[in-house]
Amino acid sequence: MTTRATVEELLRRMASGDAETTAELFAEEVDFLCAGSDKVPWIRPRRTREDMADFFGTMNANFVPEDRAALISGFLVDGEDAVVMGHVSQRLKSNGRAFTIPFALHLTVSDGRITRYHVYEDSLTVAEAVTA
Repeated sequence: MTTRATVEELLRRMASGDAETTAELFAEEVDFLCAGSDKVPWIRPRRTREDMADFFGTMNANFVPEDRAALISGFLVDGEDAVVMGHVSQRLKSNGRAFTIPFALHLTVSDGRITRYHVYEDSLTVAEAVTA
């Protein structure tokens, strides 16, 4: 698959909420970056495909599925690199707190597998929602 096709498939799988299927798109070793608070259960160092399954699974388990939405406002591809920009809305199961934040994903696709997954988002809003 091309970089664009791989990233489009990633977005489709992320929207489905199936962490294992989503993680299948990743390489064995992943350059992962997601800055935030240690109070946010899904944000911690990740390095492998299995770690990515845990990342998506833990994140999905914390949100109300029917209250999840994402709006993609930009999608740039340059060779193996892609940047996806937009806004995501979520509601936490633990406290009912909802938030909408901007995000950007910087992804790299090598040989049809995602090797870089860097998330840039309003992590302060996420942390405040989790700890409210």
